[in-house]
Amino acid sequence: MFISVFDVLGPNMIGPSSSHTAGACAIAHLAQKIKSGRLKEVEFTLYGSFARTYRGHGTDRALLGGIMGFAADDVRIRDSFEIAGERGIAYRFIPDEKETDVHPNTVDIRMVSESGTETAVRGESLGGGKVRIVRINGVSVDFSGEYNAVIVIQRDRPGVAAHITRVLSDKGVNIAFMRLFRESKGETAYTIVESDERIPEDIAGRLLENSNIRDVMPVQKEER
Repeated sequence: MFISVFDVLGPNMIGPSSSHTAGACAIAHLAQKIKSGRLKEVEFTLYGSFARTYRGHGTDRALLGGIMGFAADDVRIRDSFEIAGERGIAYRFIPDEKETDVHPNTVDIRMVSESGTETAVRGESLGGGKVRIVRINGVSVDFSGEYNAVIVIQRDRPGVAAHITRVLSDKGVNIAFMRLFRESKGETAYTIVESDERIPEDIAGRLLENSNIRDVMPVQKEER
């Protein structure tokens, strides 16, 4: 793998640690793109070193800032507690030092929208500000956020993958990676398609024409 000097130095960020601050913010920033509806309540369960140092390294402020859509270098992260209060967002942090069979920088994020819809995401901070989402609503996935992407929640039925690729092809989207993750055969599945190009804003409507597709979440890479 090619590693640049920017990977070694780490990202532009508010806070002392690329893993505990910038990475935490990046996980939550991705998570809030996956949820549905306006955020009302959020719960962060922290594991490993996140659980032990989250106050001292500003992981709590970074997670809360990220879930409100702040990037890792956004100065508003310093005031994320106050801003969340102003926005009427209830939040809490739960350190879990008993569970050890996880990556040392892991957080579970449970989000509740104003409509009552719950979304659960698990993320890992890998160092240098790099992260990955490894679970969505209990289903194991692998998603870095380094590409533009569309996440499709579907029933595991024949023809759904063909429908997804056909719609993307019709929209002129070049697929870099496409992976299917599922609970078990015939149950809920997630297709994650990543592309170098931006995902068209109207892609969800076309994909939802297939009755086996339940939800579509375009996730655009942040422009710098």
